[in-house]
Amino acid sequence: MLTKEELPECPVATTVQLIGSKWKLLILRNLLHRSWRFNELKKDLEGISQKVLTDSLRSMEADGLVTRTVYPEVPPRVEYALSELGENMRPIIASMEAWGKSYKENHPRF
Repeated sequence: MLTKEELPECPVATTVQLIGSKWKLLILRNLLHRSWRFNELKKDLEGISQKVLTDSLRSMEADGLVTRTVYPEVPPRVEYALSELGENMRPIIASMEAWGKSYKENHPRF
């Protein structure tokens, strides 16, 4: 997790730094609906590599957006969910969804 001093001065740049990758946004989209296990996310996010998924989840956990819960079972079960801070991203993702839907509906080349 970056310190306040290490974050960009611009609030938009801070947000982009935290969730600006394609994969982080899609992970957030999935986690808005429910908790997911690693392999479920990997299967649902077509094209993501194991390394990128691992790195993205670790980064989002370190930034406080995602929680990782390990259940004491054999074999171990790990689930990822949005933290309270991550839940604050809900209106941002919802706005992006609405904008994308509107764009697709109102541009005839699609």
